[in-house]
Amino acid sequence: MTDEPQLRILLAKLGLDGHDRGLKVVARILRDAGMEVIYLGLRQTTESIVSAAEQEDADAIGLSMHNAGHMTLAPAMVKALAEAELNTPVIVGGIIPDEDVDPLLEAGVAVVLGPGASAEEVAQSVRDAVANAN
Repeated sequence: MTDEPQLRILLAKLGLDGHDRGLKVVARILRDAGMEVIYLGLRQTTESIVSAAEQEDADAIGLSMHNAGHMTLAPAMVKALAEAELNTPVIVGGIIPDEDVDPLLEAGVAVVLGPGASAEEVAQSVRDAVANAN
């Protein structure tokens, strides 16, 4: 057992995307890696996610994107967190074209994970994003 505090990760689907199977798999991966998962589920807004992140004292926010809205929704999430004065890293996973990864990172997204990411890569990416935010 380590002395590190348990990370609290908030997972959500931002916008109208109704595909949540991947996010449920990620929730299990993170839980099995020893993290506390707060699962908000489908059709969340930036406001609902910011509110939950504040209330739950989330260490990171994971967003699943499968509807091609990532270039609008992910930067809006980063902006909403900054406006709320929260230094909470945003991790985006899902169907993200390679050419969109660098613009997302430049917009403030901490990590972008694609469909081939292993469980170990997902968990370590979350740990690294939280460490880099502190």
